[in-house]
Amino acid sequence: MRKLSYKLSVIGLFSILFFLTACSSHPDVPSSAKNAGAQPGIYPDYCDVTVPCNIAPLNFMLSDEAFDECVARVTTPDGNSQTYGEGRKVIIPEDEWQEILSASRGKEMMVEVWGKKNGEWLAFNKFGISVAKDSIDGYISYRLIEPSYLIYDYMEIAQRSLSSFEERTIFNNKVSCEGQKAQCINCHSYQNYRTDNMLFHVRVTNGGTIIVNDGNLSKVDLKRDNTISPGVYPSWHPTEKLVAFSTNTTRQMMHTVNKNKTEVFDLASDLILYDIAKDEVSVVSDDTTRLEVFPTWSPDGKFLYYCSTLSDSVKRNIKSNYKNLKYNLYRRSFDVKTRQFGDEELVYDAASSNHSVSLPRVSPDGRHIIFAQGSYGCFNIWHHDADVKLIDVPVTANPSSVNIEDLPLLNSKDFAESYPTWSSNGKWIMCASRRDDGNYSRVYISYYDGKKAHKAFELPQSDPEHNTRRLKSYNRPEFMVEPVKHTIGEFKYIVEKE
Repeated sequence: MRKLSYKLSVIGLFSILFFLTACSSHPDVPSSAKNAGAQPGIYPDYCDVTVPCNIAPLNFMLSDEAFDECVARVTTPDGNSQTYGEGRKVIIPEDEWQEILSASRGKEMMVEVWGKKNGEWLAFNKFGISVAKDSIDGYISYRLIEPSYLIYDYMEIAQRSLSSFEERTIFNNKVSCEGQKAQCINCHSYQNYRTDNMLFHVRVTNGGTIIVNDGNLSKVDLKRDNTISPGVYPSWHPTEKLVAFSTNTTRQMMHTVNKNKTEVFDLASDLILYDIAKDEVSVVSDDTTRLEVFPTWSPDGKFLYYCSTLSDSVKRNIKSNYKNLKYNLYRRSFDVKTRQFGDEELVYDAASSNHSVSLPRVSPDGRHIIFAQGSYGCFNIWHHDADVKLIDVPVTANPSSVNIEDLPLLNSKDFAESYPTWSSNGKWIMCASRRDDGNYSRVYISYYDGKKAHKAFELPQSDPEHNTRRLKSYNRPEFMVEPVKHTIGEFKYIVEKE
């Protein structure tokens, strides 16, 4: 009997502890609080953003470290509410968040926040979070790398689920060269957002381009006798087993005073087309007086867009003339049957307004083009004035009629935005932004309703401090509708093959 009582007591104790633990994330709202008269300063800033109906929980914290407690109440449009708070952080369980999203889809949830500082509770003005009816692609991928200037150590290409916090390494630069000369991995790219046809580059040790073709792995050397270099920046044709690349002779220069810190520029660059089935490389243009970079296909595959500028005058003294490198947006028509390109057409004359274009992407419906724009150069991620811009796709190339949309709710005022890309449904624009601290680029996403881009929000994390503690930049974020199916071991085997 005593043994039974003891067992019941232990069970009861564990039940109480479980109950207290379960309730700890649902704290009481303060009974009295001083009105702060302003919205809360939170990180990430999720005040008045529009988010997908399938996004991971928007966990946040009070930015001011003087706060030692935080309580948030989330109320859905049907009037149901729940409170959350752990220290100065708000952590929402994934299952509860999914219920909140479902109840708020196409509408707006309201968030009230209280913070305790110096023993006193402050009540902040409530803010809304709109939940779009439109979903977002299930995954994104990015390269994680230190924002280094001359050297690097560990880097990886990772994929992340957008509906949860699951992150997995696709490949890293230690797997096949541990203890050997450094290895760089970069430029992951997918055909139509799917991973059965994808690629990434491996440089230096075991170098080559790793291509997944209908699920089959191979390593290719894209340097041919008639090309400047191996393929660099890629773009898959939407329907054919063709990939457009730039080929580049790239250099880097460091500033000692300039706030932009780093310059990356080309001494020479060109465009090539790689036929995967035939293992053939053809040169799109062989004009040594021009620099051509960042190819991207229209969604129907009938046009190849890219950035280009004259190079002759700059090459003679690149260190003093780098600010004169101003790239315009061009395109060439493409005949799928003959595999022939048309003449160059100027789409947007950025140089005439003292600007420079990089990294264009055409929307899935073929109606809009986004790109990064700064005052000079083509590597805008280091330029504080770089912003994402949008133009309509011209029926015929007519640079004099281009209307530039500034997207003020997507861009920050003082830091670089670059690597813009569209989701597969064209409803979300993603970019890499240095707005948090000026040093690390992180993923920001904006809802595009066809008329404007809404306030951008930072990629949610299970712990709001994750990004500030992760001393890595998120490089080249790309949308994916499915995860990469191959393992690190399978990629390692191909990378190490001669």
